[in-house]
Amino acid sequence: MSWADEQVRLNKLPAKAGNVLGAVLYRGELPRGDVGEVIGTSDRHARRLVAVLMDRHVLVSEGPRAPLRIAFPAALASRWIPGLFPEKIGD
Repeated sequence: MSWADEQVRLNKLPAKAGNVLGAVLYRGELPRGDVGEVIGTSDRHARRLVAVLMDRHVLVSEGPRAPLRIAFPAALASRWIPGLFPEKIGD
C-alpha cells in the first residue's frame, strides 16, 4: 500500500489523491487543468483536491496557474523513502 493510499484510508487525504500524486511523479509536473481528467471529476472537485494537497505540503506550485510538482516535505521523507535517514545513533 502506498503512502497516499494509507492517508486516504485514514481520512487524512481525499480520495483519488494517489492518482494525482502518481501523475505528478510520472510526468514530473502536472498542469492544473489536467487534474480533473486524471481523477475523472469536475474542475471544481479537482481544485479542492489540489488545495488539500498543497495545504498538506505534498504539492507545490510557483503560482496559481503554474504546474503542480511534488514538494517532498522533510517530515514525510522517512515514510516516502524508508531508510533514507539513519535511525537515531546511540551514545
